[in-house]
Amino acid sequence: MRRMIPGSPRNASRARSRRSGNIVVLTALLITFLFALVAFAVDLGYVSRTKTQLQSAVDGSALAAAIELGDGLGFGPKLTPSTAAAFGRTAATYVADKNPNGDQNSTTIQTATDMQFGQYDWNAASGTWEKRWDATPYNLVKVTVRRDGAGSKGSGPLPLLFAPVIGYKYSNLNETAYAALRVGVGIQLKPGSGLTADVLPIALDLGSWNNLMAGIGSDIYAFNTTTKAISSGSDGVKEIDLYPYGVNSLPPGNRGTVDLGDPNNSTADLKRQILHGLNETDLSYFGGKLTTDNGPLYINGDTGISAGIKADLEAIKGQPRLIPLFTAVSGPGNNATYTIVKFVPIRILYVQLTGSNKRVIVQPCPFVSHAVIPGNAPIAVDSYFTPPRLVK
Repeated sequence: MRRMIPGSPRNASRARSRRSGNIVVLTALLITFLFALVAFAVDLGYVSRTKTQLQSAVDGSALAAAIELGDGLGFGPKLTPSTAAAFGRTAATYVADKNPNGDQNSTTIQTATDMQFGQYDWNAASGTWEKRWDATPYNLVKVTVRRDGAGSKGSGPLPLLFAPVIGYKYSNLNETAYAALRVGVGIQLKPGSGLTADVLPIALDLGSWNNLMAGIGSDIYAFNTTTKAISSGSDGVKEIDLYPYGVNSLPPGNRGTVDLGDPNNSTADLKRQILHGLNETDLSYFGGKLTTDNGPLYINGDTGISAGIKADLEAIKGQPRLIPLFTAVSGPGNNATYTIVKFVPIRILYVQLTGSNKRVIVQPCPFVSHAVIPGNAPIAVDSYFTPPRLVK
């Protein structure tokens, strides 16, 4: 028998062969590991990008749906909750369809199951915001978009690119967004925006407004929520006359115009504010905002309503405006001081400031504006609202 001699060429050759075989195995394992790592990284990025696309789609869809809820809020002729929700579903679907995600050119919403409507309301007792689903009128919408099930085309699980090689074919994804119109507690403009706030410089006493909310008043004009037309007849919503009766004796509670800006407001200022709203300069006299959240405002005014603003009031008939409510007025004529405690939304239906039967007939209405300051206040029948914002 031939004995192998340590260190011989044959032994060295065999050792090299074994090492080469080990390297091949290790290389194959390393390549597999690296491929899996690259596949994981690529698919992780793909999944992350798809999640971002889905979140963008659902945020836009929720905001679009919430916009449609504005005409169903507040008091007065408005959309029914079911109509507002139907418009909201249509708007959400339209926006989602314009947003791609993953391997799909559009995003699908299962509106029957993945959209909910309700109220986003402040609970003063607990000091928290509450979501109350199916409570009306709606100011809150929840939307979910999915890539996690066997729903309609476009909502199935996201097919992965490389991970199937290592046994992972799909990723299940879903994203949710909430959008709400918040209750307002005042008016403020973004500095330098050049925008205005639709506040009418005519004050009404709180007692008369509360009577109106209780159903006391006339109903001889109708507002069409579709055509925005005003006609004679009933629309089921009571009206009130802003014109200040008893102007000669000037009793407490007498109505009139208020200086929502320079205390020396002229008729030209009133006409501008009626037609175009308050600007930044007007609000600067009140520290940049009008709010009764921290107590009453004491504002200069002029009892009575001049025929000089008749044409301007006529020009804004049917348009939503806020008006201030007061609890007291002191001083005669243009030296009057009004104690303003609240702002409420109205629209003008009829104006007559000449002759013996002077009237400025208004009714409550929905009001949504970029200038509204959101606050911690519960929804009331005469609330006004911010445009929709994403909420948690």
